[in-house]
Amino acid sequence: MSQESPWSEQALAALRDEFGDIYRDRTVLITGADGFMGSHLTEALVELGARVHAFVRATSSGALNNIGHLKRQISVHFADLTDKTSVDYLLKDLRQAPDKPYVFHLGAQAHVGESWHRPYETVMANTVGTLNLLQSIIDQGLELEKFDTAGTSEEYGNVHEAVAHQHDFDRDGGLILHERSPINPKSIYATSKVAADFLTMNYHDAFGVPGVVTRMFNNYGPRQNPRYITGTIITQALEREQIELGNLEPLRDFCFCTDGVRGHLMVAAHGIPGDLYVYGQGENISMQHWAEKIIEIGEADGHWPAGRRLASVPHRFRPGASDVLALRVGYEKLKRETGWEPKVSWEEGISRTIAWYAANRERWLGRIDWLRQP
Repeated sequence: MSQESPWSEQALAALRDEFGDIYRDRTVLITGADGFMGSHLTEALVELGARVHAFVRATSSGALNNIGHLKRQISVHFADLTDKTSVDYLLKDLRQAPDKPYVFHLGAQAHVGESWHRPYETVMANTVGTLNLLQSIIDQGLELEKFDTAGTSEEYGNVHEAVAHQHDFDRDGGLILHERSPINPKSIYATSKVAADFLTMNYHDAFGVPGVVTRMFNNYGPRQNPRYITGTIITQALEREQIELGNLEPLRDFCFCTDGVRGHLMVAAHGIPGDLYVYGQGENISMQHWAEKIIEIGEADGHWPAGRRLASVPHRFRPGASDVLALRVGYEKLKRETGWEPKVSWEEGISRTIAWYAANRERWLGRIDWLRQP
């Protein structure tokens, strides 16, 4: 495990106890393996002794940003989800596996804001890419143990008045989102992921692909693209006094990346094919309070001086009426069926995340989107 790993030794020991017997010596394919969550999942499966095939988007450089330290322990396949020929070649190789592989499908264009600037790429990668992968599995006659499609909490969008009675609310009127909650996607990204989820179920129903869908609620942690909310707060706080954000009122349910990895591993191991599972922290916090919590923890840990301040600026708002107001998970089903629940508190997760950004400026300085000075 690399020095930048978010896993403590105690957490790794618990991970081996929880999943070692399931994934040891098993063949797994991970799409998006060099991405944020994909890299953490790849690390975890290497630690568990799986035979890991990493599906990495082909680029001219062939650079690995997050899993380069694992190259000797995994098989790296450079391919492109939007190019079915390259997917066919990869899955043809996978037919030689001595067992039924697990497929963790995390490859996607996963930034909500970017989906408005790159709509065709988003739909091609997330929807057509999923279709290519599923169809190639059928074309190659590949038998799988499980196919886990990574969904997103953004698929739920906002409560539509006509179906409000189908939602669950707590005693204070707070929205709680379950597997059975109505979906109302408010961005191209969310719509593309709804399509990916349904394609997974279509191929389960028609061809018996053992598909499951895992809708994740706002994962955060080391290696995340600094344009996501947690990263943009931290990177701005590390570099300047004023932190510019968009709408400070929306509520989100933040889940640390190691708990997200455990969610994927648990659903793939124990989830029922054809079913949907949601997971997250199970708590809500506004963007303003999340930013204030990050500022407070970073100051206490000595990463920046006192006096950092927040500003809500119009150019960082989502377009039109596309903002999602509240996302909070009710993960009772997953806990009931598998025992999964989050283990990392917000305070611990934020502290680890800030420490990674502080120690890895060269990894994110060229990717930030807040270059306009306040």
